Amino acid sequence: MMDWTDRHCRVFHRLMTRRALLYTEMLTTGAILRGDRARLLGFDSSEHPVALQLGGSEPSDLAAAARIGEDFGYDEINLNVGCPSDRVKDGRFGACLMAEPALVARGVAAMKQAVGIPVTVKCRIGIDDQDPEIALDELARSVVAAGADALIVHARKAWLNGLSPKENRDIPPLDYHRVYRLKAAMPHVPIVINGGIGGLAEAKAHLDHVDGVMLGRAAYQEPWRLLSVDPELFGEAAPFAAMKDVFEAIMPYIERQLARGTRLHSITRHFVGAFHGVPGARAFRRHLAENGVKPDAGADVLREAIALVEHRAAAPIAA
Repeated sequence: MMDWTDRHCRVFHRLMTRRALLYTEMLTTGAILRGDRARLLGFDSSEHPVALQLGGSEPSDLAAAARIGEDFGYDEINLNVGCPSDRVKDGRFGACLMAEPALVARGVAAMKQAVGIPVTVKCRIGIDDQDPEIALDELARSVVAAGADALIVHARKAWLNGLSPKENRDIPPLDYHRVYRLKAAMPHVPIVINGGIGGLAEAKAHLDHVDGVMLGRAAYQEPWRLLSVDPELFGEAAPFAAMKDVFEAIMPYIERQLARGTRLHSITRHFVGAFHGVPGARAFRRHLAENGVKPDAGADVLREAIALVEHRAAAPIAA
């Protein structure tokens, strides 16, 4: 979810669920060790619980980045060995590391020695010509032996040779049962399933076989789904009854960010799917697209966009 789940996105999502664990976009160890840490790692206290997702392969760098993440207050460190983009392949991190389980295990061991918070691994079921029955078990056994606290498995192969990153999100067939078999083989290891899960009904079905479910694009593209997470999965009341209430609650955060020089569009770009399927949703998106990008755009632009949804939703629908 690089370039998607930034701090503004996470504040927005946290308003819809108190219980779900949020993940940062993947950050490379090099960026953390040599970049602007406050900009890269800073987050709002409302985001807890939140995990820092790392990309890297050098154990000492992973340990140092994990320690920095813990110092910033993150609740978990997650090592991503499942991302198939060209950037990560060229940098020897992401999904290409599925071919080097021993190296991944050394990285996990180094991070476990460096921090006191959970260290988890996100992976695919295999890459390219690997046999998922062998590759996934080998990686899982290696990282668990090194101390990994949980595995998050995207139930697709990643084809690093022949498919683009976008194609890798859809073309390789999903094999949820492979993840179920991993859980059956490792009953004492928390296993979280990911990949192509479109909503909470599907998530609940998966929970009959694994310990957790990670929602990616479904949560981002249609964030209103998150309003049902706490009541449906945790038996607790939703933080808010409707998206209108969520937007009212985020206004003070937006005002604070604008006062610090943040552009409105940097925040509202995460809102485009908020009213998916609701009358007026297109007008809402258009108003934000046309006005939210202006240099002087303020919170009133968002209020105006919401009013378009409320007005059209209340109006009778023509036959």
